[in-house]
Amino acid sequence: MMDQYRTIVFDCDGVILDSNKVKTEAFYQAALPYGEEAARALVQYHVSNGGISRYVKFEAFLSELVPAGTPGPGLDELLERYASSVKQGLLECRVTEGLDELRAATPKASWLVASGGDQNELRSVFAQRELASLFDGGIFGSPDDKKVILQRELAALPDDEPALFIGDSRYDHEVAQAFGLDFVFVRQWTEFSGWEAYCRSHGIPVVDAPRDLLS
Repeated sequence: MMDQYRTIVFDCDGVILDSNKVKTEAFYQAALPYGEEAARALVQYHVSNGGISRYVKFEAFLSELVPAGTPGPGLDELLERYASSVKQGLLECRVTEGLDELRAATPKASWLVASGGDQNELRSVFAQRELASLFDGGIFGSPDDKKVILQRELAALPDDEPALFIGDSRYDHEVAQAFGLDFVFVRQWTEFSGWEAYCRSHGIPVVDAPRDLLS
């Protein structure tokens, strides 16, 4: 099955890295200057909008979730607070098993990462964790949205079809649909609370982890 693909797109958080909880806690800590209620509201918004960049989430937090005139850090400071909380967690969290075996089983495929995480942060973490060499198609993230990333990168590949997107959020599936990519949902570390009903209603194949695609 897997050797048919010419392009395989991976989400990062919850698919490659066990980093969903790391980022959820980082959102909470970043927003705490606005109070616990506001911080919990941001966490709820974050979990409900998996796969969307931190830039969009903090902009929504300031414009929609925090009452106008409430004193607290602005967008740049929130982003800095978040980044300082999350980077060490990305360096220490678990990496999904079997990536090397899956890479060996898909020699004709270009592998790339399309993440809601910060692109520079991702590239640094992947280099330090010796993962970057697996992704010959590149490692991409915010501030570009996943749709922007795929529109650009798929067009640049000389032979991109058939293609597969491996993700763990509703938005990952929506992006895959927008570009006509096959999609597999990874449940191992997802924070998408309604994933079972969503995948069932959309006929989406589900695996525990990417390594299960080998069987």
